[in-house]
Amino acid sequence: MSETILSTEGLSKRFGSRWAVKDLNLDVRAGEIFGFLGPNGAGKSTTIRMILTLLLPTSGSVRVFGKEIRRHRAEILSRVCGIVEKPDFYLFLSAYKNLELLGSLSRKVTADEIFEALEIVGLRARAGDKVKTFSHGMKQRLGIAQAILTRPDLVILDEPTSGLDPQGMKEVRELVLKLSREHGTTIFLSSHLLTEVEAVAQRMAVLNHGELVAQGPVSELMNDGSSYFTITASPMEKALELLRRVSWVEVVAEGNGIDVRIDSLRAAELNRLLVTSGIDVSSFAAKRTLEDYFLKITEGASEV
Repeated sequence: MSETILSTEGLSKRFGSRWAVKDLNLDVRAGEIFGFLGPNGAGKSTTIRMILTLLLPTSGSVRVFGKEIRRHRAEILSRVCGIVEKPDFYLFLSAYKNLELLGSLSRKVTADEIFEALEIVGLRARAGDKVKTFSHGMKQRLGIAQAILTRPDLVILDEPTSGLDPQGMKEVRELVLKLSREHGTTIFLSSHLLTEVEAVAQRMAVLNHGELVAQGPVSELMNDGSSYFTITASPMEKALELLRRVSWVEVVAEGNGIDVRIDSLRAAELNRLLVTSGIDVSSFAAKRTLEDYFLKITEGASEV
């Protein structure tokens, strides 16, 4: 098992009578991309602020690199960089000058280090341009350049693709993978976008209403022996009636298609049953099961 880089024990934060985070235990390991999932308002940003000592916990503790962060704050944070919600820059200064100024808050950075960070995020050619001319996606990438400028061992990203178009989201995902694979950086990635975590993370935790509802390898948490499929068939009413009569099929939702949950090994059998029953099947497609898993466990947790 890899070394634990970041852990929380009983981490909690209360605002008045409301618990924003309650009794949170996390375990993030060296070199991995760790997904921190939860709907908006689940407590993800509050957790990150406590990890970065921007917010004082009501109770519990945070350990980074094996040390309690409040006792060894300066030492630990010199090896950590985090972006909470969105990066801010001096818009009338160039990308280079922004990194030079912001990097100097930790230590003196060299021109080579600045250009290397810009190269990694694909902005070297825009080093001399004022940040006010940058698109939202470019500012997000510049924020990641700032995060990696001092070569931290742990990078914490809070919703790094927020507000980006599909191309921008793809670029950030590729950048996160590059940091992990080529530079060995441990990345704590907070998001409410399930496909984002599915695409890059090895392990994840799911937060709902401030409480942890699942934690572990993405592949194991998703693999419960069943899968979700969307079926488009005609006549739809006949297909729906048949599916509801089959004991091993769970009809999850209906609309333009029919969403079902079945044992993944019986997909071909169900498709054949529909066709031999005189139903035309135009589409029988697997869904992104992480989303269904997330909805299932968070809805279940809210009912407890």
